[in-house]
Amino acid sequence: MKNTRYNPARPSDSFDRADFAALKASNIVPQLVANRDMRFDSADDASVFFARELDYIKSKSYDKIYPEFTALNHFPITHEVPEGAVSTTYYSYEKTGLASIITDYANDLPRADVKGAPSTAYIKSLGASFGYSVQEMRASRMAGKSLDTRKAEAARYAIDRTANQIAFAGDAENGMVGMLSTGNNIPLYTLANSQKDASSTAWVDKTASEILDDINGMFAAQSQLTQDIERADTLALPPAVYIHISTKQVPNTGYTVKKFLMENAPYLKEIISAPELAASNNSTNPYGANVALLYTNSAEKFSLEIPMPFYQYPLQNRVLEVIVPCEERIAGIILYYPLSAMIAVGC
Repeated sequence: MKNTRYNPARPSDSFDRADFAALKASNIVPQLVANRDMRFDSADDASVFFARELDYIKSKSYDKIYPEFTALNHFPITHEVPEGAVSTTYYSYEKTGLASIITDYANDLPRADVKGAPSTAYIKSLGASFGYSVQEMRASRMAGKSLDTRKAEAARYAIDRTANQIAFAGDAENGMVGMLSTGNNIPLYTLANSQKDASSTAWVDKTASEILDDINGMFAAQSQLTQDIERADTLALPPAVYIHISTKQVPNTGYTVKKFLMENAPYLKEIISAPELAASNNSTNPYGANVALLYTNSAEKFSLEIPMPFYQYPLQNRVLEVIVPCEERIAGIILYYPLSAMIAVGC
């Protein structure tokens, strides 16, 4: 993103040459230089000062992490598609065939293969921007404080939030698939009803044994569907359900359900809390009920494809403010092996 820097030996003196040129050519710098209280010697001096400020702000927004976005922190993310592409075609695979004992000189060996069905994902741009008025720039200089980094962080947050929503719910209008969007071929597992309340499948209404039966049933169903090829390693749950299994005791063991699973489920590596799976989160969960998502956390199985990660363009001058446009290009979830995941509604 950066062009030639002012002084590479000193990070505090670095700046984007494109920002410097845009500031110098703007109608803002002359107003800043004309203010004697700001103590700028020239237009170059003022332009360098605020270009450095923007360099710091841009760097801060790149570094910002938002752990509440489950997809951006717990899904595989890839950047394989060129950022200029408008679509990408991929294949969802199913392994087929079995080997058998053969005789000498056999010429009819059983055929092992993969069945692949093509799917197309369309790539769209997510956009946001932030900016500063000439008065904000004056106040920053005169108070000896940096420009407010929260504006850049808000732009980054807005783009990350939308990307996270697409990763879960997809965007049917723009041809992007999410982990919970309809028609993505991830199988649905039917949870058993509670013995206490025959109308409920919710884990809050179940004994520890019933909860474990549900989770074991998900693993067993995946094994049966794939002839034990797929072995999911991550279980994502709504926060309230996650808290429930973290405190629900398995009788006579001294273990909670979560601890029991982590120590005894042979393939399970991680259980995570995902607010996007809660029944109330209709922007990411289209089912209207709590969802348990079991999946293999590997880019070989699926990934959130982001052809162009978050990018901040050189500033633009608009009358009495400077604007920094931001963009990211996203294709949604690429599902190579849909049977490597499983969805259970109503946990």
